[in-house]
Amino acid sequence: MDIFIYLAVALFSVLNPIGTIPIFVGLTQGYTKNERSSVALTASINVCIILLISFFVGQYVLTFFGITITALRIAGGIIITNSGFSLLNGKFSKNKGINKKVEKEIQERQHIALTPLAMPMLAGPGSISLLIAYYKELETTDNAITTVEILSAVGAMLAVALLIFIILRSAHYLANILGSSGIVAISRIIGFLTIAIGIQYIISAILSIVRGI
Repeated sequence: MDIFIYLAVALFSVLNPIGTIPIFVGLTQGYTKNERSSVALTASINVCIILLISFFVGQYVLTFFGITITALRIAGGIIITNSGFSLLNGKFSKNKGINKKVEKEIQERQHIALTPLAMPMLAGPGSISLLIAYYKELETTDNAITTVEILSAVGAMLAVALLIFIILRSAHYLANILGSSGIVAISRIIGFLTIAIGIQYIISAILSIVRGI
Protein backbone atom coordinates (compact mmCIF):
# COMPACT_ATOMS: atom_id res chain seq x y z
CA MET A 1 0.00 0.00 0.00
CA ASP A 2 2.91 2.35 0.79
CA ILE A 3 4.35 1.74 -2.68
CA PHE A 4 1.00 2.44 -4.32
CA ILE A 5 0.46 5.72 -2.46
CA TYR A 6 4.03 6.99 -2.86
CA LEU A 7 4.30 6.17 -6.57
CA ALA A 8 0.80 7.46 -7.37
CA VAL A 9 1.47 10.80 -5.64
CA ALA A 10 4.94 11.11 -7.16
CA LEU A 11 3.74 10.34 -10.69
CA PHE A 12 0.73 12.65 -10.41
CA SER A 13 3.00 15.48 -9.23
CA VAL A 14 5.55 14.97 -12.01
CA LEU A 15 2.99 14.41 -14.78
CA ASN A 16 0.83 17.31 -13.52
CA PRO A 17 -2.34 16.77 -15.58
CA ILE A 18 -3.86 19.86 -13.90
CA GLY A 19 -1.29 22.06 -15.60
CA THR A 20 -2.13 20.39 -18.91
CA ILE A 21 -5.76 21.57 -18.76
CA PRO A 22 -5.30 24.94 -20.52
CA ILE A 23 -3.13 23.33 -23.21
CA PHE A 24 -5.65 20.53 -23.77
CA VAL A 25 -8.48 23.06 -24.01
CA GLY A 26 -6.55 25.04 -26.60
CA LEU A 27 -5.68 21.97 -28.67
CA THR A 28 -9.25 20.66 -28.70
CA GLN A 29 -11.09 23.87 -29.53
CA GLY A 30 -13.76 23.03 -32.09
CA TYR A 31 -13.87 19.35 -31.08
CA THR A 32 -17.19 17.78 -30.15
CA LYS A 33 -17.67 16.35 -26.66
CA ASN A 34 -17.28 12.79 -27.98
CA GLU A 35 -14.12 13.72 -29.86
CA ARG A 36 -12.59 15.30 -26.74
CA SER A 37 -13.48 12.19 -24.72
CA SER A 38 -11.87 9.99 -27.37
CA VAL A 39 -8.66 12.06 -27.35
CA ALA A 40 -8.58 12.03 -23.53
CA LEU A 41 -9.02 8.24 -23.42
CA THR A 42 -6.39 7.58 -26.09
CA ALA A 43 -3.91 9.96 -24.45
CA SER A 44 -4.43 8.28 -21.05
CA ILE A 45 -3.88 4.82 -22.52
CA ASN A 46 -0.73 6.03 -24.28
CA VAL A 47 0.58 7.53 -21.04
CA CYS A 48 -0.09 4.27 -19.20
CA ILE A 49 1.77 2.26 -21.85
CA ILE A 50 4.75 4.65 -21.76
CA LEU A 51 4.91 4.43 -17.96
CA LEU A 52 4.71 0.63 -17.95
CA ILE A 53 7.44 0.33 -20.59
CA SER A 54 9.64 2.75 -18.64
CA PHE A 55 9.16 0.80 -15.41
CA PHE A 56 9.82 -2.67 -16.81
CA VAL A 57 12.25 -2.00 -19.68
CA GLY A 58 14.13 1.07 -18.44
CA GLN A 59 16.59 -0.96 -16.35
CA TYR A 60 17.81 -2.80 -19.45
CA VAL A 61 18.43 0.52 -21.19
CA LEU A 62 20.59 1.57 -18.25
CA THR A 63 22.56 -1.68 -18.43
CA PHE A 64 23.03 -1.37 -22.19
CA PHE A 65 24.48 2.14 -21.93
CA GLY A 66 26.37 1.43 -18.71
CA ILE A 67 24.50 4.08 -16.72
CA THR A 68 24.54 3.64 -12.94
CA ILE A 69 21.47 4.14 -10.79
CA THR A 70 23.29 6.99 -8.99
CA ALA A 71 23.81 8.86 -12.24
CA LEU A 72 20.18 8.31 -13.18
CA ARG A 73 18.98 9.63 -9.83
CA ILE A 74 21.04 12.80 -10.21
CA ALA A 75 19.96 13.37 -13.83
CA GLY A 76 16.33 12.53 -13.04
CA GLY A 77 16.39 14.69 -9.93
CA ILE A 78 17.65 17.66 -11.92
CA ILE A 79 14.98 17.17 -14.61
CA ILE A 80 12.19 16.74 -12.05
CA THR A 81 13.36 19.75 -10.02
CA ASN A 82 13.56 21.91 -13.15
CA SER A 83 10.06 20.78 -14.07
CA GLY A 84 8.85 21.80 -10.61
CA PHE A 85 10.40 25.27 -10.92
CA SER A 86 8.67 25.69 -14.29
CA LEU A 87 5.35 24.88 -12.64
CA LEU A 88 6.03 27.33 -9.80
CA ASN A 89 6.74 30.04 -12.37
CA GLY A 90 3.55 29.21 -14.28
CA LYS A 91 5.48 28.30 -17.45
CA PHE A 92 3.26 25.37 -18.41
CA SER A 93 3.83 25.51 -22.17
CA LYS A 94 7.58 25.79 -21.83
CA ASN A 95 7.62 23.01 -19.27
CA LYS A 96 5.63 20.75 -21.59
CA GLY A 97 7.85 21.41 -24.59
CA ILE A 98 5.31 23.57 -26.42
CA ASN A 99 6.38 26.66 -28.35
CA LYS A 100 4.85 28.69 -31.19
CA LYS A 101 6.38 26.51 -33.90
CA VAL A 102 5.12 23.33 -32.24
CA GLU A 103 1.66 24.87 -31.73
CA LYS A 104 1.45 25.63 -35.45
CA GLU A 105 2.43 22.06 -36.35
CA ILE A 106 -0.10 20.67 -33.86
CA GLN A 107 -2.95 22.53 -35.53
CA GLU A 108 -2.12 20.73 -38.77
CA ARG A 109 -2.22 17.27 -37.22
CA GLN A 110 -5.28 15.08 -37.10
CA HIS A 111 -4.17 13.03 -34.11
CA ILE A 112 -2.74 14.69 -31.01
CA ALA A 113 -3.33 11.97 -28.40
CA LEU A 114 0.17 10.45 -28.64
CA THR A 115 2.18 13.54 -29.51
CA PRO A 116 2.18 16.05 -28.02
CA LEU A 117 -0.38 15.07 -25.35
CA ALA A 118 0.91 11.71 -24.07
CA MET A 119 4.53 12.60 -24.78
CA PRO A 120 6.13 14.99 -23.95
CA MET A 121 3.30 16.98 -22.30
CA LEU A 122 2.42 14.27 -19.76
CA ALA A 123 4.90 11.38 -19.81
CA GLY A 124 8.26 13.06 -20.23
CA PRO A 125 11.87 12.52 -19.11
CA GLY A 126 10.97 13.31 -15.50
CA SER A 127 8.39 10.55 -15.07
CA ILE A 128 10.45 8.06 -17.09
CA SER A 129 13.59 8.57 -15.00
CA LEU A 130 11.50 8.46 -11.80
CA LEU A 131 10.08 5.05 -12.69
CA ILE A 132 13.43 3.59 -13.75
CA ALA A 133 15.10 4.82 -10.57
CA TYR A 134 12.24 3.55 -8.40
CA TYR A 135 12.40 0.08 -9.98
CA LYS A 136 16.14 -0.10 -9.29
CA GLU A 137 15.55 1.16 -5.76
CA LEU A 138 13.06 -1.64 -5.07
CA GLU A 139 15.41 -4.15 -6.63
CA THR A 140 18.33 -2.95 -4.50
CA THR A 141 16.30 -2.92 -1.29
CA ASP A 142 14.74 -6.37 -1.64
CA ASN A 143 17.31 -7.97 -3.97
CA ALA A 144 14.34 -9.26 -5.96
CA ILE A 145 11.10 -7.37 -6.53
CA THR A 146 8.11 -9.25 -5.18
CA THR A 147 4.84 -9.80 -7.03
CA VAL A 148 3.02 -7.60 -4.51
CA GLU A 149 5.42 -4.71 -5.17
CA ILE A 150 5.02 -5.07 -8.93
CA LEU A 151 1.22 -5.16 -8.63
CA SER A 152 1.28 -2.10 -6.34
CA ALA A 153 3.45 -0.16 -8.80
CA VAL A 154 1.31 -1.17 -11.79
CA GLY A 155 -1.82 -0.27 -9.82
CA ALA A 156 -0.38 3.19 -9.12
CA MET A 157 0.32 3.75 -12.82
CA LEU A 158 -3.17 2.60 -13.78
CA ALA A 159 -4.71 4.85 -11.12
CA VAL A 160 -2.76 7.87 -12.39
CA ALA A 161 -3.76 7.08 -15.99
CA LEU A 162 -7.41 6.93 -14.87
CA LEU A 163 -7.07 10.30 -13.11
CA ILE A 164 -5.52 11.77 -16.26
CA PHE A 165 -8.49 10.55 -18.31
CA ILE A 166 -10.99 12.03 -15.85
CA ILE A 167 -9.15 15.37 -15.72
CA LEU A 168 -8.69 15.66 -19.50
CA ARG A 169 -12.26 14.58 -20.18
CA SER A 170 -13.45 17.31 -17.81
CA ALA A 171 -10.80 19.83 -18.94
CA HIS A 172 -13.19 22.35 -20.51
CA TYR A 173 -15.50 22.18 -17.48
CA LEU A 174 -12.60 22.47 -15.00
CA ALA A 175 -11.13 25.39 -16.95
CA ASN A 176 -14.41 27.28 -16.54
CA ILE A 177 -14.73 26.40 -12.85
CA LEU A 178 -11.12 26.93 -11.74
CA GLY A 179 -10.20 29.69 -14.15
CA SER A 180 -6.62 30.46 -15.07
CA SER A 181 -5.76 31.64 -11.55
CA GLY A 182 -7.10 28.45 -9.97
CA ILE A 183 -5.14 26.25 -12.35
CA VAL A 184 -1.97 28.25 -11.70
CA ALA A 185 -2.47 28.00 -7.91
CA ILE A 186 -2.96 24.22 -7.97
CA SER A 187 -0.06 23.71 -10.37
CA ARG A 188 2.24 25.74 -8.13
CA ILE A 189 1.38 23.52 -5.17
CA ILE A 190 2.09 20.47 -7.34
CA GLY A 191 5.27 22.19 -8.53
CA PHE A 192 6.46 22.53 -4.93
CA LEU A 193 5.91 18.79 -4.35
CA THR A 194 7.69 18.03 -7.62
CA ILE A 195 10.73 20.05 -6.56
CA ALA A 196 10.82 18.16 -3.24
CA ILE A 197 10.74 14.82 -5.09
CA GLY A 198 13.55 15.89 -7.41
CA ILE A 199 15.75 17.14 -4.57
CA GLN A 200 15.14 13.93 -2.62
CA TYR A 201 16.42 11.92 -5.60
CA ILE A 202 19.56 14.06 -5.76
CA ILE A 203 20.12 13.70 -1.99
CA SER A 204 19.71 9.91 -2.24
CA ALA A 205 22.31 9.79 -5.01
CA ILE A 206 24.78 11.93 -3.03
CA LEU A 207 24.33 9.78 0.08
CA SER A 208 25.00 6.66 -2.01
CA ILE A 209 28.23 8.20 -3.29
CA VAL A 210 29.31 9.21 0.23
CA ARG A 211 28.61 5.72 1.62
CA GLY A 212 30.68 4.19 -1.18
CA ILE A 213 33.76 6.29 -0.35
